[in-house]
Amino acid sequence: MTDIHIDIKNKTYITADACQHTAIKDFKLSLTSNEFVCLVGPSGCGKTTLLNIIANLDSQYQGEISLAQQYTQPKIGYIFQNPRLLPWRTVRENIELALPVEQSSEIVDSLLDAMQLSNIQHVYPEHLSLGMSRRVSIIRAFAINPDVLLMDEPFVSLDAPTARQVRELLISLWQQRPHTILFVTHDLREAITLADRLVFLSPSPMTVISEIKVNIARENRDDELLIENFRQQLLTAHPEIKNLL
Repeated sequence: MTDIHIDIKNKTYITADACQHTAIKDFKLSLTSNEFVCLVGPSGCGKTTLLNIIANLDSQYQGEISLAQQYTQPKIGYIFQNPRLLPWRTVRENIELALPVEQSSEIVDSLLDAMQLSNIQHVYPEHLSLGMSRRVSIIRAFAINPDVLLMDEPFVSLDAPTARQVRELLISLWQQRPHTILFVTHDLREAITLADRLVFLSPSPMTVISEIKVNIARENRDDELLIENFRQQLLTAHPEIKNLL
């Protein structure tokens, strides 16, 4: 069942040098309930612009975002590249900001435990590693129990071991609390490891070039050789993808 249908006919904006730039054109994408979709495309192609439109942070476009009837007031979580934690609030206080007071305690305890952060819940952001800060931002987004979670390269600049750990924690949390995820990344291996479906995007003006299902069982996604073999097969079968990475 299609839960979300994105149809953006045109998105333009004025650049710093007063030129009109078309960021997105004739873009169509449908998402199903609890699906994990990775968007892969070159820098500057319009991926963040797309997420901002879906999150209703940008209404200056031609087109429509259609949601199934059960989403009359959809809850949308958004995880940015920068964790955006308030420095004067502790880890726990940053998370609780997203929640009504009467709901905060049990939910936050559960999520802190799932992300292995219970022992630093009263620490301020300046004392956190980047990996910890990103986990806090994930908890904050999951805490509202979103219908849709938007993730804009949330693991960029993490070292490989930390990125792998946070990806594993993300998938574990998502399997416990399933919902639709739209995840932006430049890393094809990361996309294959995480996604049910890969959506490859053109340079600006952005449109969908191809959509590919990842047919590797979830329990085998920790097999790096299997991931690499799928990546090589993908690049061989779709050589045009190489120019998008």
